[in-house]
Amino acid sequence: MSTRDRAVTALGLGGVAAFQLALALGAPWGRASYGGQHAGVLPGRLRVVSGAATVVSGLAVAVASERTPPQARRAVLTAVAGLMSAAAVPNAISRSPLERAIWTPAAVTLAYAAWRARGSAGA
Repeated sequence: MSTRDRAVTALGLGGVAAFQLALALGAPWGRASYGGQHAGVLPGRLRVVSGAATVVSGLAVAVASERTPPQARRAVLTAVAGLMSAAAVPNAISRSPLERAIWTPAAVTLAYAAWRARGSAGA
């Protein structure tokens, strides 16, 4: 159970990292991010934020892996579960139908998987 949940968490965070990297590099996906307020390519400041989010998500994938000490893995998975739970709210109320459709279920799924994975991460 825990291995599968960690794999779902790592895969989901990898997807988030890839999406954020694409935004940072200029992919025209503004309608699916940051409230959908920017059609096309994001403005520079949001591209920087996406670049930072890429790094954070990538680090979380690495720390959530099997090779990380269990205490660190549990702490990171707990943080991911909390962050994704919090992220589900603005995604669910976003003005962007695309953002609601993609990122609300993604955030809820990641929160659930990370929470379940953390349960035995310290074992």
